[in-house]
Amino acid sequence: MHSTIRLLKYAAPKLVALVLLSALARPSFADPRADTIRVAVYRGPAACEDCPETLKSAIERLSSRYRVDFVGPGERIDITPETLSRYDVYAQPGGGQDIPGALASFGDGRIDAIHEYVAHGGRYLGICMGAYLASASGLGLIPHELDSEVGRRGFPVTTIDSAVVAVRWKGKEETVFYQDGPYLLRSANDRGFGIIATYANNDIAAARYTLGRGLVVLSGPHPEADESWFEEAGLPVDDMPGDHLLRSLLAGLER
Repeated sequence: MHSTIRLLKYAAPKLVALVLLSALARPSFADPRADTIRVAVYRGPAACEDCPETLKSAIERLSSRYRVDFVGPGERIDITPETLSRYDVYAQPGGGQDIPGALASFGDGRIDAIHEYVAHGGRYLGICMGAYLASASGLGLIPHELDSEVGRRGFPVTTIDSAVVAVRWKGKEETVFYQDGPYLLRSANDRGFGIIATYANNDIAAARYTLGRGLVVLSGPHPEADESWFEEAGLPVDDMPGDHLLRSLLAGLER
């Protein structure tokens, strides 16, 4: 699939990244005395309006330990093996409806950089579009293709309009913002696989996977959605969950 020219073009940056990644001592998210946790949040054409900003703000509200930067093709910090090696987590927020177009907007170099970052010990958080992009034909972070939960048996949402859905999240009944997110699949050969949340019909809403030495946490719904998302969609603000849902996704990126 990769041409010889392309392999040569990216070989040197990847070797540098491997050295940097292997040298990183990644902090514990659970230990309040841990070092600063550095998070790269994608911002660019693959994300929807306000999605990166909302995710950045939501992560920063969790703890003063989080230091969050925007990365992307139009940002001061682009997505390369070298820049990703500085971060403990790479987060891909929600986007629009055009998944192939979103993937194409990365270009081969950024796709390779993200895949190698995760495979060699990085952590990936993907929400809605960020989950779709992690699929086998996308960034290649999980071995499956993903499809929308909309229209699935027992799922109450039948359109791509924004909605509030019931989920069972870490064993507790919750409500969360949803907009055409995927259902996830079990990974029988992945010893690190774990279910974080399910929709009311028991389809998987959020889960953890492993790739090489790295960790991948995906969510179909939007636990980061703030009050403005609910108000703009005409949804009850009382149905907005606390920050413990997003916190549990980041906790899923623990070793």
